[in-house]
Amino acid sequence: MNLTMDEAIKVLEMQEEILQFSHFTNDDAWELGNIIVAAGKKLDVSIAISIRLNNGYTVFQHGFDGTNLLNEKWIDRKFKTVMMAEKSSLYTYMLLNQNEESFEDWGLNPREYAACGGGFPIRIEEVGVIGAVIISGLDHVSDHDLLIKCISKYLHVDEVPRIKAM
Repeated sequence: MNLTMDEAIKVLEMQEEILQFSHFTNDDAWELGNIIVAAGKKLDVSIAISIRLNNGYTVFQHGFDGTNLLNEKWIDRKFKTVMMAEKSSLYTYMLLNQNEESFEDWGLNPREYAACGGGFPIRIEEVGVIGAVIISGLDHVSDHDLLIKCISKYLHVDEVPRIKAM
């Protein structure tokens, strides 16, 4: 089922409302990161994973065979996008497309930010965004969807609306 842009944005907003953390430590990053690694192995995909705090400190990172520095460059750009908007990078992509805007229209350098899926905010309930979980290696909607599946599993949340294809 293909979603309209408005429907997709609503789904993304619901995902971010549902997938909030009560706390997030380096041990939590390790556990979540390993859930993503296990999912990547099960799918037999070549992805790079990074979990970073909002000051840029990397608390978890793993690259599957077949990933390289280009994946890390995409991770850097997706991270900056999540930190700038405090929304998923796919949400920013949708918003830019819906408004027929670009990063330049926002005064941002598109070489430093990525308008594509694969970055998701780590939002602490009643605190705000303290970091991001980022994947690079699949098509950008699949990067986002894998994050949603893994964060849902980590948080023990069963019913999260998903975007699989647009």
